[in-house]
Amino acid sequence: MDTVKANHHKLKLISREFAGFEASFGVQANYFKSLTGWEVEREFEEIHRLYDRMVSGKEALSDSHDLFLCVTDWLPEAIQQGLLVPLNEYLLADPPEGWPEAWSSSMRGLQTDKDGSIYGIAYHDGPEMFIYRSDLFNDSMEQEAFYKKHGYPLEVPETWNQFVDVARFFTRPEEGMYGALTASYPDGHNNVYDFLIQLWSRGGELVSDNWQPLFHQSIGQEALQFLVDLIHKHGVVPKEALEMDSVKSGNHFAQGNIAMMWNWAGFAAVAEMPDMSRIVGKVGTGVIPEGEGPAGRHMSLNIYWVLGIPSGSTNQEMAYQFVKETASAAMDKATSMCGGNGTRLSTWRDNEVRQQFPYYKNIEVVHQNVNSPLPIPEYPAINEVLSQMVDDALNLRCSVVEALDRAASQVHEILKRADYC
Repeated sequence: MDTVKANHHKLKLISREFAGFEASFGVQANYFKSLTGWEVEREFEEIHRLYDRMVSGKEALSDSHDLFLCVTDWLPEAIQQGLLVPLNEYLLADPPEGWPEAWSSSMRGLQTDKDGSIYGIAYHDGPEMFIYRSDLFNDSMEQEAFYKKHGYPLEVPETWNQFVDVARFFTRPEEGMYGALTASYPDGHNNVYDFLIQLWSRGGELVSDNWQPLFHQSIGQEALQFLVDLIHKHGVVPKEALEMDSVKSGNHFAQGNIAMMWNWAGFAAVAEMPDMSRIVGKVGTGVIPEGEGPAGRHMSLNIYWVLGIPSGSTNQEMAYQFVKETASAAMDKATSMCGGNGTRLSTWRDNEVRQQFPYYKNIEVVHQNVNSPLPIPEYPAINEVLSQMVDDALNLRCSVVEALDRAASQVHEILKRADYC
């Protein structure tokens, strides 16, 4: 009881800044207060700063927060450093509704350590999907004009070459219209994921089985050059994208001046929200295009956000109760209805969710072809190298080959120091 008094019946949560998270955690905090009387004080931080504070700066070891929304990229390092509380005993004694079968296996693996310890419950799922203006693709005049120009029907592109054709067709700067949009701000998030999607969809890999960098070879050169060319050669992505992170690009798409993008599925939700979007009811989703040739494949990223408990929390039992209640079917659905992406199968299959956000019918399909960044504690350092590499190339500070070779050398040193190779 002394601990309760000292903390004034209050939990402190820290999350990435995103309007969907602010809305969903608001609903879930109010629900939790109605159940327990405990308030949940919420803090939202820019993604780079969130990592610098909670993981790199080890603020998770202090008593500053009781709940931490952590992206799976950071989990191997956070687990190695002892920054999060293992939840196994809580899960055994008092599991969330439907645990664990109510979640896809793809939503349970990345927070589970090799010894079976579980360090959080999935709160917000990507995945990255292809998002486009369905009204433009369905317009008969646009279809006729495209066919006359290219000799094949205007359809959602299957390959990256088709993507470029469609993007160039819809790029009309004089009308303020562009064919495509990327999130190219160097925050180590989408700018890196854009490169990984380009690499993987062409059949490439980051490293070999014996931990030698592979991403700088010919497939990686093709992948990075493609991103550079979208902005500087084809001119189908506005240069403002160099200053846009995933949130800004998603919000920009919702204003109606972009024909296509690949981005987190949650931004298809933003585009269906009347108070945030000018294109409600005009949005389609599908799988991300594949590379040309036999190695080409439709790929997305399996990266998600988990709600965990920082090791320094002085309210761990009550923090777990919040994690448990927030993982319920009703509260997971609330995450989706507020503009995030719930992680339970029941939410993905919910008729009301699908009616409001039609892309949910594609989520399980997308999850059949996903890959994840290297699940090692050193990945955040590698991610920073990749972020700098992409940013240097996109801003034409050096050639694609120079950027890739320098990054491959740095990644090799990181892996060598950690005795991977």
